[in-house]
Amino acid sequence: MSQPWIRSPRYDGWLILAPPFLALLVVLALPAPYRQSAGFPLLAWVAVVLLIDVAHVYGTLFQTYFDPVRRRQRRTLLLLVPLACYAGGVALHAAGGLVFWRVLAYLAVFHFIRQQYGFLRLYARHDAPAPGQWLPAVLIYAATLYPLLYWHLSSPRNFNWFVEGDFVQHDWPLGRHLATGLYAVLLLAYAARETWLFRRTGTLNIPRNLLLLGTAGAWYAGIVVFNGDLAFTLLNVVSHGVPYLALVWSRRPAAAAGRHGLALFLGAIAVFAFLEEGLWDGLVWREHGAVFGWFQGLPAVAEPALLMWLVPLLALPQSTHYVLDGFIWRKQRVG
Repeated sequence: MSQPWIRSPRYDGWLILAPPFLALLVVLALPAPYRQSAGFPLLAWVAVVLLIDVAHVYGTLFQTYFDPVRRRQRRTLLLLVPLACYAGGVALHAAGGLVFWRVLAYLAVFHFIRQQYGFLRLYARHDAPAPGQWLPAVLIYAATLYPLLYWHLSSPRNFNWFVEGDFVQHDWPLGRHLATGLYAVLLLAYAARETWLFRRTGTLNIPRNLLLLGTAGAWYAGIVVFNGDLAFTLLNVVSHGVPYLALVWSRRPAAAAGRHGLALFLGAIAVFAFLEEGLWDGLVWREHGAVFGWFQGLPAVAEPALLMWLVPLLALPQSTHYVLDGFIWRKQRVG
């Protein structure tokens, strides 16, 4: 049966659909302390946070500022978004450092959720009208929002989105049980609908179902099942960052094709990520001097009046990425 692949079964399978499953296998193979603690080995931080999480942000450049056609088409947008993000960031940080990080965390969460919904739309684009056709969209939101709600209704976990306290949390066991029950009902309803459709039509949308299964598995395991920083970050980042980069690369101009183009693409985003994190570490965090030795000569900034201007500037690639992605994919189409 024909399937609605974005590029091809092999490309989609390995780079868009498989990452959450592969990340879960890695987490299951971790020593138990790393699945249930705040421990985070340095090499794992470099591989997961630096080279995937931070680096994938710069993939947006290849769909915007580095593309002459899109740069002309969206000139005003590409100018105003970073200016607005920086101005908003300064205003938020002036109200308090935690206020800034909390708003950025919720903006990031929205971005992560919408990416999964966007992939669902791509994989459901050829679905024929059928009863309950709203259910996949509801489930992709539930697969991300339920673990987040569980997190918000729990006592502090061994991981944060950005910084400690960035999510509003209130330990409410009954609320967690109610949310779990509702989520289970949605999962059963979706499974029943897919079974009914298969028996009726003999067709099964494989990529859509794998996307939903991978999203549900990664978010549930990373937030609800395990309580470890490495487990959460690995599942969260790999499931989000790798498919995002795969989608960006699949929309590359023909001139960028080939191994040299791929090496340039991956090398560029890795260099940008290293420079950004080096500035963060040298000026603000001072946590990974072994990786960013060149940046340790920078003056550590602790004065709130300076951090108000500096932190939103260093976070500008992230905030711009979150906002621009709400625009740049909206009008793009897949056949």
